Amino acid sequence: VQLVQSGGGLVQAGDSLRLSCVASGIIFSTSEMGWYREAQGEERELVAWISVGIYYDHLVKGRFTISRDNAKSTLYLQMNDLKVEDTAMYYCRIDGDRPYWGQGTQVTVSS
Repeated sequence: VQLVQSGGGLVQAGDSLRLSCVASGIIFSTSEMGWYREAQGEERELVAWISVGIYYDHLVKGRFTISRDNAKSTLYLQMNDLKVEDTAMYYCRIDGDRPYWGQGTQVTVSS
């Protein structure tokens, strides 16, 4: 199983970014999956999760949108109205026989 992330970067507050996570070696269409983030010095926390339903952390609800394209085996996180406090390393996770993690992508939001 391999998860390859892309889409991070340095942006200004109020800007948007879209993260992508392309999966291979796993039955993508029936897997539960989501996005986590880890700010410097902080624990990794769940941002959004998609299974039968969709969950968002209250800090991102209304600004972030998680989606999936089963035909492309790709998970997305559209992040709008980014804030300085969204700065973190973002990781995708897909649960198969065990959790699998992407390599991480840095999102830095400047004021």
